[in-house]
Amino acid sequence: MTGTVRRVVSLVPSLTEAVAATGPELLVGATDWCSHPPGLDVVRVRGTKNPDLDRIAALRPDLVVANEEENRPADLAALRGAGIEVLVTEVRTLPQAFAELERVLTAGCGLPRPAWLDEAEEVWSAVRPAVGATAVVPVWRRPWMVLGRDTFAGDILARLGVRNAYAGHAERYPRVGIGELNEPGRADLVVLPDEPYRFTAGDGPEAFPGLPAALVSGRHLTWYGPSLAEAPAVLGAALAEASAAPPAAPPAAPPAAPPP
Repeated sequence: MTGTVRRVVSLVPSLTEAVAATGPELLVGATDWCSHPPGLDVVRVRGTKNPDLDRIAALRPDLVVANEEENRPADLAALRGAGIEVLVTEVRTLPQAFAELERVLTAGCGLPRPAWLDEAEEVWSAVRPAVGATAVVPVWRRPWMVLGRDTFAGDILARLGVRNAYAGHAERYPRVGIGELNEPGRADLVVLPDEPYRFTAGDGPEAFPGLPAALVSGRHLTWYGPSLAEAPAVLGAALAEASAAPPAAPPAAPPAAPPP
């Protein structure tokens, strides 16, 4: 980054929270999906996939922070074409998350390394697997999509003792039919985060009869920022509770037709 950074626009909820927790005076714009910290008072620039480029330019940012998975290359190219500096992160593992957070905050924004980042690294260095399970991890419904290979959330779960049933899939977020997801022996747990699709107790577990369901915080599973410090405890508790619970009973078979 060249020059002093005084105005930052974030196009990634994780990075918005990280900048706001470390140098809140820098943040002037964020997406509509940037929900943390609560009460964040900055200009909203629409979504991660459809940012308002004119509004961003009008904010005169010294830096826009983005992510290669969450933001579209065409939008980032347009911002660069308007003379705006854009820092793009790639986060597919926990160590990569720590490295990219330091790059954004120190090299990008010119801030000192925050204490919360040190705390998060220390917490994760002490993590030991809390469960031993193979899971399917849906991230969307209609159509069903699951975690595949090479994802940050998959790495987080692996460190907590959850093997992703689709970690070897050729795609990172494959579409898989619900019949295949429920094949006997496929998994012994289903992990249902509340984002990007908002799975709830009444929307998700019923699709996986016979499997215990762990309803988990999407922010702690998929965000890389201050939430990393508490993620092992929050996720570990939800996974351990689900693993200890009896599986849901499969739906009852329809009554047999009376003989002719």
